[in-house]
Amino acid sequence: MRVLDLFSGIGGFSLGLERAGMQTVAFCEIDPFARAVLAKHWPEVPCHDDIRTLTADWLAEMGLWPDVICGGFPCQDISYAGKGAGLAGERSGLWREYARLIGEIRPRYVIVENVAALLGRGLGDVLGDLAALGYDAEWHCIPASAVGAPHRRDRIWVVAYPKGKRCGKEGQYRERHTVRVAGGCEALADAYLPRLALGKSIASHYGPERTSVVGGGWWDAEPDVGRVANGVSARVDRLRCLGNAVVPQIPEIIGRSIMRITP
Repeated sequence: MRVLDLFSGIGGFSLGLERAGMQTVAFCEIDPFARAVLAKHWPEVPCHDDIRTLTADWLAEMGLWPDVICGGFPCQDISYAGKGAGLAGERSGLWREYARLIGEIRPRYVIVENVAALLGRGLGDVLGDLAALGYDAEWHCIPASAVGAPHRRDRIWVVAYPKGKRCGKEGQYRERHTVRVAGGCEALADAYLPRLALGKSIASHYGPERTSVVGGGWWDAEPDVGRVANGVSARVDRLRCLGNAVVPQIPEIIGRSIMRITP
């Protein structure tokens, strides 16, 4: 499975998907500091600098045709911390470029990540655009605490695939990971269920169940990252990139499920 990683940041998506057995063939990232991080850890993988100029023709010429497109498009206009412009905003509106590339490339799978506020600030448009391109989709909100991280980072994850192609090997429906809830289980990838709550965890076939260490309050443990960085440019860049990154364990779980059901 060859991956095109859009809005790559410092490579959290690719780290998780490569753990699942996929291969990143190209990045697209505009931020110079994040591009330097990608170049350090993936020195052989080309990185395009602007999604607005990235095309299927360029990928074909470079021999980089992907099976999977992934990426968390900018959330600034969607987040409740912003002004709420949604997909009409200049930054979150880059979803349209993401959708353009899906239409040009027609990948086997699309994985999209964004803040949970997308539920009320544009998810219908995202799903509508995917449907117009001929893709079905499943989505769910999964906080980082569900995979054992000591913080919330509640995010929505969308997995899309060509319409009618939901079945995998031997015609079986895609395997669904479950959420362990008070001794029982709930389906993870079910758009009709409420979001995965704090205090719940993902039970996976690929290792021990990871239990959330976060309850309903503030963090139980503070990550070892300094919060005061005035005047220290490198530290500011590091904190910003960490804040924008996805937790790799979640794309890893998604990637392993895709790998299991794909011939």
